[in-house]
Amino acid sequence: MTATPSTTVANLRDLGGTPLAGGRTVRPGLVLRSGQLDRLDLDADPVVAALGVRTVIDFRTDAERADHPDRIPPGARLLIGDVLADKLSAGRMPAAAQLKDLMSDPAVAEEHLGGGKAQKLFADTYRAFVNTGSAQAAYRTLLTEAADAGAGPLLFHCTAGKDRTGWGATVLLSLLGADDETLMDEYLSVNPAVRQAFAPMIEGFTAAGGDPDIALALIGVFPSYLGAALDEVAIRYGSMEKYVREGLGVPDETVRALRDRLVV
Repeated sequence: MTATPSTTVANLRDLGGTPLAGGRTVRPGLVLRSGQLDRLDLDADPVVAALGVRTVIDFRTDAERADHPDRIPPGARLLIGDVLADKLSAGRMPAAAQLKDLMSDPAVAEEHLGGGKAQKLFADTYRAFVNTGSAQAAYRTLLTEAADAGAGPLLFHCTAGKDRTGWGATVLLSLLGADDETLMDEYLSVNPAVRQAFAPMIEGFTAAGGDPDIALALIGVFPSYLGAALDEVAIRYGSMEKYVREGLGVPDETVRALRDRLVV
């Protein structure tokens, strides 16, 4: 559960070392999370080169991938799991995938996101992480690959590495035996890195008259956001294990393999 000091990948974290029930921890070096890999440069970034990433799972939309294509480490596999595909096709603009568009015009941001609308939009998006088919397929891929000994070190990411990626980390760590406090700590831990990465955008937005509260709602992660997804799991499935089994379609033997591989 530590930030990794990469110079070319934003918000890179190894889930290894995260405390689990019974004094156990997550095995280091096998499951990593980050923001997008459009600036990855292994020659200039020995920290990332040393990780030996063999599998990359990209949770971004078609438009995000087209605008900022990943740079994949040589020999690594790239798997696409567009979490928001179903939400986009339903005509609802997910804030998580539209940060730059929304923050380019303070008046538009105020119209669409002022007065608590941003928080409501994020809560709706987080519920979609649980209840849409595209999201279920993406997170099924994450768990299936993380359980596969042949997948090698795996890195999963979205754009900022905070929302779609944050839910993926929450599901994974919950299955491995992390308690609620640990899950929330890991989820919120990305705030400093994300705010640093988006600092120029925030400054430009507020300098142009944008509401700082809107900027914070878009850039940061908050307990209420994660709570919306956890509530959706509780309402629809009753438990994380049942969500994984019935919602994601991940069989119990895969969960056992996941625990065998990643728990120390």
